[in-house]
Amino acid sequence: MIYQKLPVVFLSELAAEKKDSTNYVIADYILTHQEQIMHMGIKELANACHVGTGSVSRFVRDIGLSDFNELKQILSDNKSHFEIQEGEDYTKEWTDYVSASLYQVQHSLQEAKIKELCEDMQRYEKISAYGMLKAESAAINLQVDMLMMGKRIHTSIAYVDQMEEILHAGKDELIIIFSYTGSFFNYRSFRNKEQNLMRPKIWMICGSQKAMPAYVNEVIRFDSDLDQRSHPYQLEAVESILVQTYARMH
Repeated sequence: MIYQKLPVVFLSELAAEKKDSTNYVIADYILTHQEQIMHMGIKELANACHVGTGSVSRFVRDIGLSDFNELKQILSDNKSHFEIQEGEDYTKEWTDYVSASLYQVQHSLQEAKIKELCEDMQRYEKISAYGMLKAESAAINLQVDMLMMGKRIHTSIAYVDQMEEILHAGKDELIIIFSYTGSFFNYRSFRNKEQNLMRPKIWMICGSQKAMPAYVNEVIRFDSDLDQRSHPYQLEAVESILVQTYARMH
């Protein structure tokens, strides 16, 4: 996985919340004071954010965690890092690398699978598209592109909202997940709710060759180095190819 659980749950929460909301204030403080939080209790954190302990407990549940101890655990486990482009002419080298990653998509994408997904997108009335962090840009692009063709697609930015919506989706719903490494479902414990995931039809678009869980019905794969430099550009390329194919078919 490129991302640890910390940025997945916190950055998506910040993106989804209003800046003056209680959850935003708490999430912002935690990300800004990660080292200090490791030595604080729930009451100390509440005082630092000028909220009650109940607000902190609700925030923890809202982002999909079980309790304050789990919050401190993901802070302790966080080992996120940024990949720096090597070389003197890093602008050219980075651009060349990303261009090469798009050629990987061009030569590895299965046209038949793209057409099959387009047929499902035509058939289903209820469609949602999701992605974590950068991958959500591909889901938003799909939403915008399809709206211009008269097809309504839903998306949510916060990962916890995405998961709840998938868990409550019915048999008449189509779910499209953009997941660079195919690890979308790895950040959430379903607590015996796997049967709920069997209800909607789920398509995964990813650059990984690993096996998918049983509730992922179909997979569109592409070759990828699975690094930060080509993410999310490969997913966005697949999204563009998908909507171009849909436009020509329908």
